[in-house]
Amino acid sequence: MTQLQPATAPGLHAIVEALVEASTTLTDMPLGRREFPSRTALAALVEELRALLFPGYFGTSELKAETLRYHLGASLDRVAHGLADQIQRGLMAADASCHDCSERSRTLARAFLARLPEVRRLLATDIEAGFEGDPAATSPEEVLFSYPGFLALTNQRLAHELLKLGVPLLPRMITEHAHGITGIDIHPGARIGERFFIDHGTGVVIGETCVIGHNVRIYQGVTLGAKSFPLDAEGHPIKGVPRHPVVEDDVIIYSNATILGRVTLGKGSAIGGNVWLTRSVPPGSIITQANEKDGMPV
Repeated sequence: MTQLQPATAPGLHAIVEALVEASTTLTDMPLGRREFPSRTALAALVEELRALLFPGYFGTSELKAETLRYHLGASLDRVAHGLADQIQRGLMAADASCHDCSERSRTLARAFLARLPEVRRLLATDIEAGFEGDPAATSPEEVLFSYPGFLALTNQRLAHELLKLGVPLLPRMITEHAHGITGIDIHPGARIGERFFIDHGTGVVIGETCVIGHNVRIYQGVTLGAKSFPLDAEGHPIKGVPRHPVVEDDVIIYSNATILGRVTLGKGSAIGGNVWLTRSVPPGSIITQANEKDGMPV
């Protein structure tokens, strides 16, 4: 292998020019007219939101009943300002000509914060499902503090609310941050019901248009993905088309199962480990490798 000699290496000026040229091919927007959210600031905001959802468990631990309201009020005010700033940056990144982004971002931040009590209620059901569904869990607090599936789900439930409000960029950044930490990839667009439990979790993939009912449990390596997606006349994927599975209430999906396409797993079904499934199954089905081959009945 030929090594580049220092004498023949390009100078700093040439490197700068090459980087400038590469940068301008990414976007045709002039520099200084676009703002982008900060990954670091957004991650810190998510941790503050986690502390708002579970005060005393995350963030400041020395809380008392008489100081809780003051603490939550001060934290909410701080988060509202920080979140509005990041939302504004997302709006500006999506549309640099946005003239009312400042007011819109404040309105969106307030609307999002108003959804926190419902997010907290859903997460309480998820903790309950984790504690009841895993004999190794010694307490609900263990699920809250140490289960990667719950961390990923918390981020997803927060991101989902932002997505429903039409906030660009931030929802995916929030779920991908959890993905990097846990190895669990849940798209913010997925609609997930109460008492959802991801056991172990590593390698789980849940696609954008998935619909998951109540009391569903899945294990590590499960993929709820798309089998294919339609293309427009120019060959580009058409966005937003339902293409991921619908999982009805009380379904269990065991490790490394792959379910692809807009198929429905009927209520109360159990999908065995390592199953490859591309068809709908009726309620109460038990699908295993032994009775399934290439997605069709044996």
